[in-house]
Amino acid sequence: MHTMIKRNIPCVLMRAGTSRGPFFLREWLPEGDEARDQALIGAIGASDPLQLDGLGGGSTLNSKVAIVSRSSQPDCDLDYLFAQVGVGHQSVDTRPNCGNMLSGVAPFAIDQGLIPAQDGSTTVRIYNVNTGSKIDATVCTPGGKLTYEGDARIDGVAGTAAPILLNFLDAWGAVTGQLFPTGQRIDTIDGLELTCIDAAMPLMIMRASDLGLTGRERPAELDANAALLERIEALRRVAGQRMGLGDVSDSVIPKPVIVSLGDHPNAVTSRYFTPKKCHASHAVTGAIGVATAFALPGTVASGVDRPAGKHPLVVLHPAGQIDIEVELKGVGRDASVERAALVRTARKIMQGELHLPDYVFPRQAQALIHSPTFPAKEIQIIVPTSAGGGNDTMARTLTRKLGPLLGQAVTVDNRAGANGSIAAEFVVAAPPDGHTLMFGYIATHGINPALQSLSYDPIEDFAPVGLIGYSPTMLVVNADLPVNSVHELIHMLRATPDGSYASAGEGTVPHFAAEMFKQHAGVELAGVTHPGAAPAIMSTVRGHCQIMFPSLFTALPYLRSGKLKALAVVGPERLPSWPHLPTLQECGIPGIELTQWYALFAPKGTPEAVLTELNGALNAVLQDPEIVHRMEADGARVQISSRAELRHLLQTEQSRWQKVVANAAWAMESSLSE
Repeated sequence: MHTMIKRNIPCVLMRAGTSRGPFFLREWLPEGDEARDQALIGAIGASDPLQLDGLGGGSTLNSKVAIVSRSSQPDCDLDYLFAQVGVGHQSVDTRPNCGNMLSGVAPFAIDQGLIPAQDGSTTVRIYNVNTGSKIDATVCTPGGKLTYEGDARIDGVAGTAAPILLNFLDAWGAVTGQLFPTGQRIDTIDGLELTCIDAAMPLMIMRASDLGLTGRERPAELDANAALLERIEALRRVAGQRMGLGDVSDSVIPKPVIVSLGDHPNAVTSRYFTPKKCHASHAVTGAIGVATAFALPGTVASGVDRPAGKHPLVVLHPAGQIDIEVELKGVGRDASVERAALVRTARKIMQGELHLPDYVFPRQAQALIHSPTFPAKEIQIIVPTSAGGGNDTMARTLTRKLGPLLGQAVTVDNRAGANGSIAAEFVVAAPPDGHTLMFGYIATHGINPALQSLSYDPIEDFAPVGLIGYSPTMLVVNADLPVNSVHELIHMLRATPDGSYASAGEGTVPHFAAEMFKQHAGVELAGVTHPGAAPAIMSTVRGHCQIMFPSLFTALPYLRSGKLKALAVVGPERLPSWPHLPTLQECGIPGIELTQWYALFAPKGTPEAVLTELNGALNAVLQDPEIVHRMEADGARVQISSRAELRHLLQTEQSRWQKVVANAAWAMESSLSE
């Protein structure tokens, strides 16, 4: 007999240091690690990259959880378990630590009555369950009452608050058992020198100069450098093995760090990764590790030789700095760090009752999957582009007929961004019960997977439902542009090479077509990306960009109104509805054929019976004369298919686009973001 899991539990949301997340007493959460983790997944809303259905903020900085209880250690007051919850996937990692969330533990415990407040200040010894280390936290309690108000300021947080002093006592080697887990202060991996260190947090530290960087780059610049991120991740996996952490592919430790010179001898500049994204400021535990490597000789981060005693050090980060007092014992290679102290702040944001969703608990989800009745609830079609574009319009056209046919509401949920990856990852992580579908198209399941490494496989991670239709790609220009043919456009661009094209994001059809056009026509055009086809085409209509390569489905209203001019079809033949419009090949630009296709997909593992029902309903809708007429009027041609036929199309498209990308030199040079 299984214990009923409580769906409504107490919760305190806190800003702790430069992080934010829910704090729980251990007794508030379900018993057992599995049930606990599922509750945390529901609390944060982990399945969704935007985490709209939970307390998370769509970032690893805001997907953190602190679990607090009275300590089981005889010399400690509190046990603190940190959990890093997944962003866009259902995962909970309790291997790392977080010093920022740590700063909220003592005030939270006092507020909940676990620790009595002393007059003036209260010092609490915290046992970090993740690492086995001990930290003294001192908080302000004037008159025996906890306060969050004060004059302390930390970089990365607006305003001031009461100071919280964190004194790390034995954080060195806490995870791996050694300060330098590989036995060396400098390792060489793939020709690069780096330091593997376990000081409050296992780190892999690299010199910025060795990576061709200054070390002062902004996080967004580093995040956009796909080649850099790929190399760092490859190095991190090897470093994890050498540190005794095993396969770290699915772990956030060790954390990569890039260091460079600071503004003075007691300062070091750091860029901290979480691990696949640069931190907007810096993790506290990471700062302890960087300061330790900076204070000790023989590492890639080493500063000047320092005598025994206390040293005020500074870790510079993108949002400011973290001041750390490090106490050294011994000198030279015999030196060791005895303690490290720093000031943080925290604030309680709200306290109340958290309502956990049913879908995160496996038994309930499994029961739904095997239910003889489908659909059992509303069906969502996840569209990977913004509202108002061609994909969105097509999806909404279908929902009006699909809903009544299936006997449940069918709605559209737009999740634009990351070249369709946000939508794709959401669907891949959704329960495979047929109630979450993806409106996939040539970019998400053809072009993008060939252009860059993605977290999803377009074939293996999805169950095909069926094709929807096709729409040709057009070369259109702003109506006021003084050209009426492709030849005139090329002549103008060569004469005044300051033109620009609009795209719906890197890796989309408008982006890919424009870059191939540049290559084949020998012209210069600046690319301007937008968060979807709708804003991209409006940019062209308003003259902010001169040209675009949208689908006919997207462009048709503006062509009819005269706000855009069509110069060519980017396909193998002229269109019956536009017989006067030449193909690009007829205009002397061969090798570019981009007919867009659209299809529905379900998550892998969706029951065959459910997929069969969905395919039948979709094909029935696509044979409805009203839908056929509406799609054709909007510039698209419907296409029914079996599930096997769609799978064959995916396989063909994958092979085709891998060859096209391999032959397109620009694609290899494009700095696509992950």
